[in-house]
Amino acid sequence: MTFPGATTDRAAADYVLVGAPLDVSTTFQPGTRFGPDRIRQFAGSFEDYDHHTDQHFSNLAVHDAGDVHAWNDAAEYVEFLAGTLGDAVDDGAVPLLVGGEHTVTVAGVRAVDPDLFVCLDAHLDLREEFDGNPWSHACVTRHALDTASHAVVVGGRAGSESEWERAAAADVTVVTPEAVADRGVAAVREAIDDAVDPADATAYLSVDVDAADPGVAPGTGTLEPGGLSARETRALVRAVAPIADGVDVVEVNDRDDGQAATLGAKLLRDAVFAHAES
Repeated sequence: MTFPGATTDRAAADYVLVGAPLDVSTTFQPGTRFGPDRIRQFAGSFEDYDHHTDQHFSNLAVHDAGDVHAWNDAAEYVEFLAGTLGDAVDDGAVPLLVGGEHTVTVAGVRAVDPDLFVCLDAHLDLREEFDGNPWSHACVTRHALDTASHAVVVGGRAGSESEWERAAAADVTVVTPEAVADRGVAAVREAIDDAVDPADATAYLSVDVDAADPGVAPGTGTLEPGGLSARETRALVRAVAPIADGVDVVEVNDRDDGQAATLGAKLLRDAVFAHAES
């Protein structure tokens, strides 16, 4: 199954989509191994044309490279996946990573080597380990900060006491759902401007579908009420994508009727449309 419209040959691609069906540390509800194919499947309902940017997705030189088969050693898998994504970066293409659990994001960050990590996520993911596992999907932002100099977590509303303490450090900014509701994308743009010079910095955009309210996207592992609306999430992705050198959508599973996969697929397309326009 190929992502609809992603039919450009690899050598001519400006965007390279890679599926990463890792599902070894998901908590509460597993199933992210089905995420890449569900996102491809539910993207089939969309129009090729985007009226916001006056572009056709099929004209944007996107290549679907298929999935990188996952195995149980997350650290080893992330290293291998980073090499695959790095090949796309070396060829001048933007990697589009489709998970899979959020752990796969570490591979995208390593491949892009950004100054700034922007993550839409309900959870802070700043743990050193979870249940003794330093490669849990609850540790992604901490891993990203091994590479990026600053992290902006958008939609963050859940974390342990120690994570909230870590989030108070100078290299982390949390933009809550309430801040987005009050100020919209301006809240995120301000956080980015305070962290880096967007005109002179590289960035990576990670979209954990649980940033959205579970009423919008119930097909994810660790649901957290009080999240972003579908409209807010799309606006945020379109606002950040122009400065992103890599994008992922993660944590979609098979525990709903396609709501999370549909939103995830739309967000991935939104990112490509906005990036291509810029």
